[in-house]
Amino acid sequence: MASSGERSTGDGASETTDSALANYFGFADHDTDLRTEVVAGITTFLAMSYIVVVNPSILTGIPGENGKPGIMIEGYTAGEVQQMLAVTTIVSAVIAIVVMALYANRPFAQAPGLGLNAFMAFTVIGTLGIPWQTALAAVFTEGVLFIALTAIGARKYVIRLFPDPVKLSVGTGIGLFLGIIGLQEMGVVVDDPATLLTLGNVAADPAALLAVIGFFLTAALYARGVKGSIVVGILLTTAAGWLATTIGFVGPGVLFPESLPSAQYDITPLFGAFLEGFANVDALAFSLVVFTFFFVDFFDTAGTLVGVGQAGGFLDENNDLPDIDRPLMADAIGTTVGGIVGTSTVTTFVESATGVEEGGRTGMTALVVAALFLATLVVVPLAAVIPLYASHIALVIVALLLLRNVVAVEWDDITQAIPAGLTVLIMPLTYSIAYGIAAGIVSYPVIKAAVGESDEISAGQWLLAVAFVVYFGVRTSGVIEGMV
Repeated sequence: MASSGERSTGDGASETTDSALANYFGFADHDTDLRTEVVAGITTFLAMSYIVVVNPSILTGIPGENGKPGIMIEGYTAGEVQQMLAVTTIVSAVIAIVVMALYANRPFAQAPGLGLNAFMAFTVIGTLGIPWQTALAAVFTEGVLFIALTAIGARKYVIRLFPDPVKLSVGTGIGLFLGIIGLQEMGVVVDDPATLLTLGNVAADPAALLAVIGFFLTAALYARGVKGSIVVGILLTTAAGWLATTIGFVGPGVLFPESLPSAQYDITPLFGAFLEGFANVDALAFSLVVFTFFFVDFFDTAGTLVGVGQAGGFLDENNDLPDIDRPLMADAIGTTVGGIVGTSTVTTFVESATGVEEGGRTGMTALVVAALFLATLVVVPLAAVIPLYASHIALVIVALLLLRNVVAVEWDDITQAIPAGLTVLIMPLTYSIAYGIAAGIVSYPVIKAAVGESDEISAGQWLLAVAFVVYFGVRTSGVIEGMV
C-alpha cells in the first residue's frame, strides 16, 4: 500500500502536468480547464469518427459490372485496399489535427472531407478516367499550393477572385451530389433508361430496406442529440445485416460479407504513389482537378473555421477569425500529407462545433481528438466489414445538413440566383463538383454584364470564365479524344 507521501508525489506530478498543459494552451486566457477540454475532444471525435469507415468505402474501387470507381491496386482485394485507406485516413487526420493543436491552438479537427473524396473517386477516377495515382498527385499539388498561399498571406486575394454566389452555393451543390451517391449505394435510387433515375425496389431488396431503416434510425439519433449518432447508426445497421445473415434470413454476401479479409496495415502500395501520377499528365485536365480540390477545400475550410469560430466566440469585431492562417496551414499540411500517404483532401470538419459547444476552446481539445483517432488504428479491419449500404447512410445525413447552406444566397437578386442555381444544379446532374463550380463562374460575369454591372467584375473573374468556356469546349466537342 502506498504511503501518503507517495500519493502526494503522484498528485504533484499530475498537478505539474496539468499546469504545463494549462500554460502551453492558455487555459486561463480562454476560461477553460483540462477536464472541459478532454470532454470536448471526446465529443468532437464521436461526432466525426465515422470518416474512418466512410472515407475508405468511398475511395475504394470495386471491379466488375456492379462495381464502383475508385482506387484499385493490382494484387490486393477491395477489402485490403479499404483497410489501407482507413490507415491513411487516420494518419492524415492525426497529423493535421496535431498541427492544429500545437501550432494554431484551436479546438478544430480535420480529416479527409466528404464531397472531395466522392469527387476524386466518382468524377476524377470514374468519369474522367484519370489514374488514381494522378488523382493523388493533384491532391498533393493542391496541398502545396495551399501551403504557399497561406504562408505568404494571399488568402484575401484568392477569396476576392471567386463570385460570392458560387462560394455560398457550393455546399448545397455538394450536398445534392453526396445525396445521390449515398441513395444509390443504399439502393433507394437506381438507374432508369427513361428518366435517368428512379426509386428502387426498396421493399423487395433486403439491403435497400435495411439501409432505409438504418437511415431513419440514424436520423432519429442525430435529431435527439446522441453523441456519435452517425457511427452508432452505421454500426447498428451493419449488426442487423450480420444478424439477418447469421439466422438465415438472407444468404451470405447479401447484407454482410461472405468472408472477412485479414488485417492489412501495410500502406506501401499507396505511400508515395502520387509521384507516379505526375507522369504523362494532361495539363488541362490536371489543372481543372487541382483547381476544384483547391477551391472547395479553401472555401469549405474558411467557412467552417468562421462558423465554428462564431459558435466559440473566437471572432473579432469584424467577424473575422484572428490568425486564421494558422488553422488554414494545418489543413494545408494535412492535405499535402494525405496526397503523400494516399488519401483525398483533408479539411476542417464542421463537427468540431460539437466540441466547442461542450466548452472546448484550445488546441488541447484537438490534441484529444488526435489521440483518439490514433487509437482507432486497432479497429482498422472493421473498415472492410461495413457494407456500402450501411456506410453511405452517413453521406445522406451529411447531405441533408449541407442543404441548409442555400439560405445564404440572395435569391431575389438575379445576378446571384443564376450563378448559384447553376452551381447547385450542375453538380449532381453531371456527377461533378468541378462542373458545377465552373458553370457558376462562367455565368456570373455574363449575367452581371447583362444587367449593366460590368464594373463589379474583376479581370480575374473574366479570365476564369473564359478559361472554363475553353475547357468545356475541348471537353465536350471530342476534338481531343481521350484527353483524360
